[in-house]
Amino acid sequence: MSVSAALRRPWLNSIRWRLLAWLVGLLVLGALAVGGVGYRSVLAETEALFDYQLRQMALSLRDQGEIGPAQAQALRNEELDFVVQIWTADGRSLYASRPHPTLPDRAVLGLADVSVDGETWRTYGVATGLRVIQVAQPRRIRRALAADAALRSVAPMLALAPLLALAMAGLASMTLRPLARVARDLRGRDEHTLAPLPEAGLPDELAPLVQALNQLLARLGRALDGQRAFVADAAHELRSPLTALTLQLAAVARAGDEPARRSALADLAAGIERSTHLVEQLLALARQEPGAVPAPDAPLDLAALAGEVLAQAVPQALARGATLDLQADAAVPLRGDAAALRLLLRNLVDNALRHGAPGGHVEVRVEADPAGGARLVVDDDGPGLPPAERTRVFDRFYRPAGTQAEGSGLGLAIVRGIAERHRARVVLDTAPRGGLRAEVRFPPAEGGAPTAEASGG
Repeated sequence: MSVSAALRRPWLNSIRWRLLAWLVGLLVLGALAVGGVGYRSVLAETEALFDYQLRQMALSLRDQGEIGPAQAQALRNEELDFVVQIWTADGRSLYASRPHPTLPDRAVLGLADVSVDGETWRTYGVATGLRVIQVAQPRRIRRALAADAALRSVAPMLALAPLLALAMAGLASMTLRPLARVARDLRGRDEHTLAPLPEAGLPDELAPLVQALNQLLARLGRALDGQRAFVADAAHELRSPLTALTLQLAAVARAGDEPARRSALADLAAGIERSTHLVEQLLALARQEPGAVPAPDAPLDLAALAGEVLAQAVPQALARGATLDLQADAAVPLRGDAAALRLLLRNLVDNALRHGAPGGHVEVRVEADPAGGARLVVDDDGPGLPPAERTRVFDRFYRPAGTQAEGSGLGLAIVRGIAERHRARVVLDTAPRGGLRAEVRFPPAEGGAPTAEASGG
């Protein structure tokens, strides 16, 4: 059925109407089954009762020469159409209690069905030494009376059926009332109303749905709070470099001679470079936010990526007098987003160069995990990071107290976002030379949930 047809008949999509249709259908089937069984039972009982009356009349005439009061009353009832016939032993008809155009012309001992000119009679015959007595009744009379009795037995059920259907409709509406209440509550909300839905008094079947909705509302609230905090922090962080750029531009305009002008232009270029780096970091962090569309994963070599990033970092290392060392397996296969992992490596190496000792040593190690996945380690020989700070440095724009090196405070937040995107874990620890070790552990293809860890060692 098409969607337009379903929209024209909304009851097809209504749980209430579906439930009511099933309940009424089951009621009708049950009523038919009970009515059918009752009908057949009443028919059989009525047939047995009529047969009993035939037998009692015949036996009373044989044994007592008269019919008892109960049978006499039935015999006088024209609707029952009982007929008593008596024959001599040699077959001459002596008596018929009621004239009838198609009476049986012979007696059959016991119960029997006798057809006369298309009319079927139910008879019971007994014999004495001198005569034969038979009591008969038309089959059509028995069938009509039995059917009438059977219909009267199921009539109360048929009369109650509409009332039961109305009761079921009310029961369906009452049962679905909590669901309607939840829907009404949701319709009354807007983008600013993310408070949890009330869970008190909910049926067991509806409670998991409301709990899931509350969890979704909580995640949405956290995401919106994070987005608002990100925008506020970004605006705050951009204000300072933009103010500095304005001052540096003014210094260029005030420069009185060529050396002062060149110095002001150099400061302006450095300020533009810092601002550009900050904007790039903000854009990279935004790409890791929940809801951003990730790039498709593809096979890659993590060792080759590390080599590319270290080659690009050589000018920065030379400027600080630092040395870079790469220790990697011949190939470390991984599946992921090459551009994002390249940014992760660049941020870790940049962090190690900025916070390492001047003229120090930065070591990058990439190796395949025998159990599957890969392991990336970046060590520096700087002052390191106190264990108490190793969790907070993953927060956006956070810079530990006393930090002298320039930076945006976004590098490790970006690293964590990219690692989570690849189901990897980021662990901060103490490097063998006393500096900071940043280790990223990539799981096998079907790895577990991502986390960021801070080791106390």
